[in-house]
Amino acid sequence: MRCLSAFALSLILISCEPGNKKEIQKKEMGNIDPEAVKKQFMEANKLIVQKENDEMDYYERSHQMSCTKTNSGIRYFVYEPSAKGDSIRTQDKVVLSYKLSLLDGTLCYSSDKDGKRTIIVGQDDIESGVHKALLYLKRGDKAILLLPSHLAHGLMGDMKKIPPQMPIVYDIEVE
Repeated sequence: MRCLSAFALSLILISCEPGNKKEIQKKEMGNIDPEAVKKQFMEANKLIVQKENDEMDYYERSHQMSCTKTNSGIRYFVYEPSAKGDSIRTQDKVVLSYKLSLLDGTLCYSSDKDGKRTIIVGQDDIESGVHKALLYLKRGDKAILLLPSHLAHGLMGDMKKIPPQMPIVYDIEVE
């Protein structure tokens, strides 16, 4: 009797076990509409961009700045223009004095502590938004740059002081 009960129990357990996990996963994945997923990601991205734009608008208003907005989403405000500096071009070597902070004013990095940065525009390891913004400036300019997260540290932040999906503020002097 015990053997018969054990056999019946194992038969029940085996029949409840999924036959082929890969087939089940394919069926589950088959129910996902790739276009619907793409649309959801696009909508989420639009919301993130709008949120960042709203935050940068607020920063601009609260600091009484009239920034110039670029097509890429960068905003810049030259608060002390160079009297006779040359326009900056890709491949130019420039020295930057800077303060990098979050929109809430939290200072993350600065040349006072970390030293000035010497970069070749368009090449060096610095936020892509800085490279793009420098092309709007002249040597000797002092400017505020507002960089949206996709041109700063993106989805992950810098894993140190800059959180994920965070617009940043650069206060720079180009030498």
